Amino acid sequence: MSAFKWQKSSYSSESLNCIYLAVAPDRSVKLRESDDPEIIVTTTPGKLRALLRGIKDGEFDHLTT
Repeated sequence: MSAFKWQKSSYSSESLNCIYLAVAPDRSVKLRESDDPEIIVTTTPGKLRALLRGIKDGEFDHLTT
């Protein structure tokens, strides 16, 4: 397992699949999913912010219907 300090949302429970976030020493953001924690996606704070705004604004809703 990696040495990052992973954080899980307070909205997640132990019985749900969860997304974990960590900030690397170079300030990049790391993401992993609880089902396969060895796969880590790296992004920037700005790109993560844009993704979260798009999710909140419904930009990706057409992908789930």
